Amino acid sequence: MQRTYHLHNWSIRIGNNMNVKPNLPSFASMFKFHIINDITVAELIDNNFIINEVQDALDLMADLGSRGCNRMIIHERNLNWGFFDLKTRLAGEILQKFSNYNVRLAIIGDFSKYESKNLRDFIRESNRGNMIFFAEDLHTALLRL
Repeated sequence: MQRTYHLHNWSIRIGNNMNVKPNLPSFASMFKFHIINDITVAELIDNNFIINEVQDALDLMADLGSRGCNRMIIHERNLNWGFFDLKTRLAGEILQKFSNYNVRLAIIGDFSKYESKNLRDFIRESNRGNMIFFAEDLHTALLRL
């Protein structure tokens, strides 16, 4: 079964006959697409998908990039717990890829529960830039992107 969704002038086909690069899984059904001022923002809505390593993030970016989308929202629940333990270096490695590939990212969650001063400083510094943002809600995330 194939379904086609039309978002403004952009179509997304979900089904068995998707036209995507070989060996690249399609993640389109895991995203909700928001159009803000003619800019497409992909929000990861699959509660079961966890970014456990850098390659998981790269796969998402590649799939969205092949669709012309370079802005993404992910939720705290979609990140491996190690992301928020800066000693693992997972956060730095993943976020560096987003920056290298010029994909703007907002991460939505309640970050006040983390007691690490280093993590709080990391979040604050990220929010001062223009590529990576930590937000409390979807509305704020969309405004920043």
